[in-house]
Amino acid sequence: MVQLIGETKHRSGHRKTRISRLEQSTKRQRAASSMAFYQASSWHEGEDAIHKRTHVDYREDNPTLPSLYPRAAQQVSRYPLMAFGTLDENDQPWCTVWGSGEPPIAQQVAQSVVGIRATVDASFDPVVQAIFRGKNDGEVLREEGEGRLMSGLSISLEERGRVKLAGRIIAGALNASAVPEDSAQSQSGEMQLVAKIDQTLPNCPKYLNKKQIVSSTPDPKLLSTSPYLIERAVEIIRKADLFFLSSAHKHEDMDCNHRGGPPGFLRVQQPEDPDEGSTIVWPEYSGNNLYQTLGNLETTPRAGLCIPDFETGDVLYVTGDTETLVGAEAGHVIAKSNLAVRLTVTAARLVGNGLPFRGILMNDVSQGRSPYNPRVRYLTSERRDAFDKEPGDKPPTTAQLIRKTRLTPTITRYRFALSDPAVFGPWKPGQYVAMDLADELDMGYSHMRDDDPTSINDDYIRTFTVSSIPNSLGDHGEEFEITVRKVGNVTRWLEYQREGMCEVGIRGFAGEFSFDQSANKRVGFIAAGIGITPLLGQMDMLDLSRLKVWWSVGIRDVGLPLDILTQYPALKDSLTIYLTGSENLLDDSETEKPKLQKLINTGVKIERRRLQQTDLTSAEADVDNWYLCTAPAMRKQIQDWLPGKSVIFENFDY
Repeated sequence: MVQLIGETKHRSGHRKTRISRLEQSTKRQRAASSMAFYQASSWHEGEDAIHKRTHVDYREDNPTLPSLYPRAAQQVSRYPLMAFGTLDENDQPWCTVWGSGEPPIAQQVAQSVVGIRATVDASFDPVVQAIFRGKNDGEVLREEGEGRLMSGLSISLEERGRVKLAGRIIAGALNASAVPEDSAQSQSGEMQLVAKIDQTLPNCPKYLNKKQIVSSTPDPKLLSTSPYLIERAVEIIRKADLFFLSSAHKHEDMDCNHRGGPPGFLRVQQPEDPDEGSTIVWPEYSGNNLYQTLGNLETTPRAGLCIPDFETGDVLYVTGDTETLVGAEAGHVIAKSNLAVRLTVTAARLVGNGLPFRGILMNDVSQGRSPYNPRVRYLTSERRDAFDKEPGDKPPTTAQLIRKTRLTPTITRYRFALSDPAVFGPWKPGQYVAMDLADELDMGYSHMRDDDPTSINDDYIRTFTVSSIPNSLGDHGEEFEITVRKVGNVTRWLEYQREGMCEVGIRGFAGEFSFDQSANKRVGFIAAGIGITPLLGQMDMLDLSRLKVWWSVGIRDVGLPLDILTQYPALKDSLTIYLTGSENLLDDSETEKPKLQKLINTGVKIERRRLQQTDLTSAEADVDNWYLCTAPAMRKQIQDWLPGKSVIFENFDY
């Protein structure tokens, strides 16, 4: 006898809930189980359309299977989370996520039939409301006809595993916690569902950030229903590294999927009119090229999003109208993107403490953030990159590597000569150069590349501060230098290039990080490591008597300050170096060990410790304009050290 998943226990007491044998469903199940082979699913017209728009020639069969195959059933029974989507009475898609730190939340109860049991928000979860329509007393709800469309994503963040499900809801029951009739208290509840699965697809693990899931008791509070998202909703979006979305292909089937990335990959744009809905934009990272979600959005441009806050248990549900942006139209909205989705919110629910679980990020470098995560891509309305390229766009000129000088084990100075200096005209002190290395490094589409995961979404444009004085090199000012630390695939590639044998694309020069000493202003500059380079291109235009520099350097990079002071010995009187790390870290070779003593011999002031707040505050009276070039974490620390001071910095997080 098929049961609705056995017994349910809740605060108001105990209740056994059963469903009689599902005759019609069982016949379909037996028919499916008797098939030795499955006929490949066809692509629907929306999937064909997005393949054409993106120029993806997907000639292979649709890999979606028309049943719950054994491995998928085993995954569903082990995974602690299930995202779930359905349509409301107005055919708007909504998405939610249920889960527990103690699986199973779902398990196979018959051939291609799953039973789901979960503690849920019985008051505000839009999927729960769409399914049960206010019936929360444990009464069994049987769906008519084929059943209500559903889509699911069973997922384990700890394993980076997921499997997609789609089909029809057969029956369900919801037992909400008992509260006094005159109470405004919200309710949690115990839910059971039975669903017939007729589509299953395993998905790749990219862009999943590992989390340990632990159980929690929901105590839902409705914080907002405004389509114009309030600040708390925007905060959840900005910190999210994962969200779930559901979509439908007309009234035929649904899809539930996830999107993940670095915190901040999901962007928000607020309209000027607070009576209008907010806009949410996300880049579509390189995936398996099936485009099942995007295919649905081609025919039925609506989506439901569930954006959980794994730390607090708050959750934002939105549904809205979508627009899929391809090629240049994507790049005009969100930087460095050839494919993106823009959703205009038509309805929303922000629920405090609505989730029955919490997620704890596994911070170990090898187990936490996905190695495939690209850098955050900003809306062009937030930050404009002058050198974003469109598909097929070639750089306007090139430059040849003519000299390279190793300064430290990880820092090298490269000199390039432009093939046509007239293309850009003279660049300014303190600017950066944008190099395009796609022709040398882009290997084309690849679904997975574990040996170099960040290359999957790389546009191969890199910006480096010009560390030479303009017009100081070459007969016609066509030569320039960059001083670069080896930190990724592009700089690793540069390190192996031979002088006279390497040519790279140049997209231009930009930036406004120049020191203002007009009207006798006194400048204070704080730098860390390679962040000293903006100073070098300005050395011929500065009055060093009105310059103070605080420079934090690791001892392994001692060759860098030695090289700079060899070129500009007068800088020593304006400079204090904060040298960190033990001398044991220096290479034992004859060239590395003596560099420290040579640096000491220059007479520059050296402190063998980290930069401290008092180093800066004691000099506040002698500085009019503050500048800094450090990593973001140190930048924030220094800004906290100098409250009320205007600190100018160039954003070098390109």
